[in-house]
Amino acid sequence: MNRENSRANWLTLTVAIAAFASAIVIGCGVKSQPIPPESARPEKIASLEAANAKEGIRLTWDRPELYAGGAKMKDLGSFTISRSEEGKPAAKIGDIQVTDQGRFQVQGTFEFIDGSTIIGHTYHYQVTSSTTDGYVSEPSNDVTIVRKNASAPPNPENFVVPTPVPIK
Repeated sequence: MNRENSRANWLTLTVAIAAFASAIVIGCGVKSQPIPPESARPEKIASLEAANAKEGIRLTWDRPELYAGGAKMKDLGSFTISRSEEGKPAAKIGDIQVTDQGRFQVQGTFEFIDGSTIIGHTYHYQVTSSTTDGYVSEPSNDVTIVRKNASAPPNPENFVVPTPVPIK
């Protein structure tokens, strides 16, 4: 009877060691080091530009390609556009969702037209980007523009080609 207890104890110990060893080898399922939330958000957009257009103020910016931590971003989800006027707080004026098509056929630049502007007023714009998991970037560069009528393109009938001047 003592020999059977000894054998059962060794078998239990062997199974416990094997289970512990396999747990160490397999791990908890995490395949990479955890990253802090501030590194998981998209990089800050630094290319925001504004121009007067017939329809309003046209904003354009480049797609963020990296996370703030430096890794290549694969889950861009949306953009939020904010506007403020002189002496007033910023307010959200629009969202642009990045569709699955946009993720597979990567769109390099994005555009938003603010059609609710008034001629002669000064506006400040910023854009933030978000991942599909909800991590939000820092606000983009601030762009300031005075709303004016868009200038007409040159008229081909009276357009004068500049005369070239030789370089000395």
